[in-house]
Amino acid sequence: MKQPQNSASTLNALYKEDPIAADRALWGRTTSAISRRGFLKQSALLSMSAALGTSIPFARYMPAGLIPAAFAAEAADAQIEGKDGLVVLNTRPVNAETPAHLLSEAITPNHRMFVRNNGIPPQNVNPDSWTLEIGGESCLRPMSFTLADLRARFEEVTLQLQLECGGNGRSEFVPAASGNQWSTGAIGCPMFTGVRLRDVLNYCGVGADAVYVGYYGADTHTTGDPARDPISRGVPIAKALERESIIAWNMNGEDIPLQNGYPLRLVCAGWPGSVSGKWLNRLVVRNQVHDGEKMAAPSYSVPVAPVAPGSRVPESDMRIIESMPVKSLVTFPQSGISHDFRQRLTVSGHAWAGDNQVSGVFISIDFGATWLPTALNPAANRLAWQNWQTWVQFPEPGYYEIWARAMDDRGRSQPMIVPGWNPRGYLNNAAHRIAVQAV
Repeated sequence: MKQPQNSASTLNALYKEDPIAADRALWGRTTSAISRRGFLKQSALLSMSAALGTSIPFARYMPAGLIPAAFAAEAADAQIEGKDGLVVLNTRPVNAETPAHLLSEAITPNHRMFVRNNGIPPQNVNPDSWTLEIGGESCLRPMSFTLADLRARFEEVTLQLQLECGGNGRSEFVPAASGNQWSTGAIGCPMFTGVRLRDVLNYCGVGADAVYVGYYGADTHTTGDPARDPISRGVPIAKALERESIIAWNMNGEDIPLQNGYPLRLVCAGWPGSVSGKWLNRLVVRNQVHDGEKMAAPSYSVPVAPVAPGSRVPESDMRIIESMPVKSLVTFPQSGISHDFRQRLTVSGHAWAGDNQVSGVFISIDFGATWLPTALNPAANRLAWQNWQTWVQFPEPGYYEIWARAMDDRGRSQPMIVPGWNPRGYLNNAAHRIAVQAV
């Protein structure tokens, strides 16, 4: 794609260094050209077209204040062993996301799986001596298992399961929310092999008063304090007893990568990835909501009712995030390509909906004015993402954005813009969009 021009080359560089300042610079020039009804006037369109270096055929449908997808920052090289192509957001603890175009495969490869850590992974792990302890107030027969015990005593299962960080998309909230500034790449859907969590819990006995299952891992706090847990979360007993909730030791036919929880992890798909504890060495069956580290608000919690952006929200007015919202991702083509407008362009990606199923995915090339259905494939199993594909053809040369919007089986759709602001920037499921220069 042709790089933005004029004051525009400077503006493009500014977007890569400081998107908020660039937004102010661009829209500071054009705000006076936006009518009271929110439509861009001609002077604003000229300013935007100059910045993009091309015309915008469907500019009349552009939402006021929209930052073009063409200004998105370029991906950085990976700095994590075995995770080439990932963009590192933090190094202590390690957090890194996968650019959308590197998630095109139906099953996420190990080296493309995002990394979301709260602590420092254990070192010199010996899987032969690793043990998993099961206990808690509502566990009738506390006991410990080695990995060999788990393999020998319980049925082995392999499922494709989607894991997404609750803060995926946080970078789009205004005002900015604290935490890793994920764009769209804190999502993956590999094949996990292990045993069902419910089989292990039932073997140990689950009391009638059981409410929650909490986990503990072998990672250490970034301060080095052995008395502090980096994170200890969990799920209600009903979620723990689902057929798809597993204790896994294998990912895509190989040992789970260290940064993703080797040698043992919990996988409770469809909920924030933070409930799927890594380096798993202890599970507790609780007679109350688990009270481990990062269970209390505002961690992994959102307001129970809409709030004004930037508001202070009392912890008593927040709820724990459970099932994730419906969402989709365009993984092909890569944002920023140039394409002959006379030729059809194949478009494909994935869609998922937390505990639910995706009923349809729709594509728009005119900023959401019209939508076209795609071909949607069934999920490999419950709680796996679904692959979709279609094609588009552009009516004339110019700047276009391809938007993807999914709907779940309960009729809930992705919003076109960032949904309700919340203090920690969770649950952004706005329609994904990529930039294309039709020539």
